[in-house]
Amino acid sequence: MLKNQAQIISGYSQKINEVTSKIEQTKKLIDQLSLVRIGLFLAEILFFILLLNSADDNGRTLIQIALLLPVFGFVFVVRKQAKLDREIDYEKQLLWVYQNEWNQLNGKPNGYDSGKEFESESHPYSSDLDIFGNASLFALINRCYTKTGNDLLAKRLANKSLKEEILSRQEAVKEIQEKIEETFFLRANLHGHDIQKIEQIKIQLQGNLGLQLAFVRNKFLRLYVAIAPYFTLGLVLAAIFVGGLFSNVLGLFVFIHLGINIFFNSKINLVFYSFGGGSGLLNSYAKAIKWTENQDWKSQYITCLFTSKIPVSKEIETLSKVIQKFDARLNLIVGGFLNGLCLWDLQCCISLDKWYQSSSKDVITTLNHLGDFEELISLATLAHNHPEWVYPKVEDGFLLTAVEVGHPLISIEKRVNNNFHLEQMPTVDIVTGSNMAGKSTFLRTLGINMVLAYAGAPVCAKSLQLSVFSINSYMRIKDSLNESTSTFKAELDRLKMILNNIKHDKNTFVLIDEMLRGTNSKDKYLGSKVFVEKLITEKTPGLFATHDLQLADLQHDHQQTLRNFHFDIQINNREMEFDYKLKQGPCSTFNAAILLKQIGLSLN
Repeated sequence: MLKNQAQIISGYSQKINEVTSKIEQTKKLIDQLSLVRIGLFLAEILFFILLLNSADDNGRTLIQIALLLPVFGFVFVVRKQAKLDREIDYEKQLLWVYQNEWNQLNGKPNGYDSGKEFESESHPYSSDLDIFGNASLFALINRCYTKTGNDLLAKRLANKSLKEEILSRQEAVKEIQEKIEETFFLRANLHGHDIQKIEQIKIQLQGNLGLQLAFVRNKFLRLYVAIAPYFTLGLVLAAIFVGGLFSNVLGLFVFIHLGINIFFNSKINLVFYSFGGGSGLLNSYAKAIKWTENQDWKSQYITCLFTSKIPVSKEIETLSKVIQKFDARLNLIVGGFLNGLCLWDLQCCISLDKWYQSSSKDVITTLNHLGDFEELISLATLAHNHPEWVYPKVEDGFLLTAVEVGHPLISIEKRVNNNFHLEQMPTVDIVTGSNMAGKSTFLRTLGINMVLAYAGAPVCAKSLQLSVFSINSYMRIKDSLNESTSTFKAELDRLKMILNNIKHDKNTFVLIDEMLRGTNSKDKYLGSKVFVEKLITEKTPGLFATHDLQLADLQHDHQQTLRNFHFDIQINNREMEFDYKLKQGPCSTFNAAILLKQIGLSLN
């Protein structure tokens, strides 16, 4: 049964309450274990006092054994607490994910990246159609936390795709939409980590690490590091039970080991500081990857993402364990003790080298493919959160038919939907109308839904059928003081870009809002007329919003290739009312005189 948006918001509220309750329960359990740790510490002190006051008999032996019990109990409790700390970290990230969905559906900003870094006024349409930046399409859709995911989503929204790829992506998005509840698990595991750290690790795995670990490939060194722990253990036991010479020999070997560690310290640091502290991050990434591996995927687009014959999640878990052991060197006392006895840092470097030789290529590919899943999950979440939206039908030929298409960035309470279709042959459609009547919004509505369609996402419409076009727009033209560019020069540059794109791609669709604003009215009309006729000659479809009614008159000379539409106003009790509905024919009612009168200027 298809849910409506109110039910979806209610579902998120329920999830928020469930996770919040679980976090509180986990916190209470952690606090209880903290009390147990204090109790075990006090018990250890008590047993130690009893040992000091005990006679040299069987009771003393029992107390000595009892001294070990609080130690073992303490170790167990610490490990249990560490596990609960990891659980609560995950639960907090999961709560953030659910809270973010609830916030966005209630009109608050998306907590993920807005894509501001991808903004470009030179792009054929992204700036005009609000694709990137604050309050943009990217900001609405994005559920990517990794750099790879953000880059892939931006690429999908900024580039043209082939029909086959669009349909393949639609299939993949639909399949993930069926598993939407499980995707929150993946997102929670990826969120909250240091994004730069995983990029640093990937760079290391791509080449640097192999060179940095060359120093541990000496056969003699590897052999000695392998036997050192056993040799040192023997010396420790001999020093305890025999003493004397063995104690001196043990001290000598500890001194030698520390010297070896100092000798290789610069090379060890080079390896460690590219991975150190990354074990928790990699463990979470391994869990996310494991989820993708355990699904029985059907769509070809997703199955092609899996190139490894073995579970890569296990390889990453192994790497995480090596790094976790390596992190012991961060504690100077523990690290010094381990290096003195068994050359711990070199042990970790050798383990890392063994892992690198067998696993690194698959891991890099799979870590990058997490971005593919994030990008698809972003579109699937959009479909889940807006069940009234539909997947468009992408077809061959020349086609665009939209029924009740609305702007996805306008709230459902304020959104006004319109119908629109192209004829069987390309036409230039002139859209006239008053200020604030809805011309610009309609152009952006059509363009932004086309961008959604080509990304493989659902669109804000009752239905949409279209072929694949290259979108070119001309709307927000700005001057530039830094580049000494006037508005008119900027407009000419934009027109030149569009004409060049039309020349190289015959499947171009042009959206223009009030052309040549930076020049006089006569040149503006003549320039607009020439451009419209150029589009007609090139058989390039376009929507042309303007206040200039003379352009609407061009239909007399181009009856088969130019159409007129308009948005009008109604005047009730001297008040303007807009219905924002697209209508046939040129506009006959304008509001400039009314608006001027309101500020004290009257037209005769």
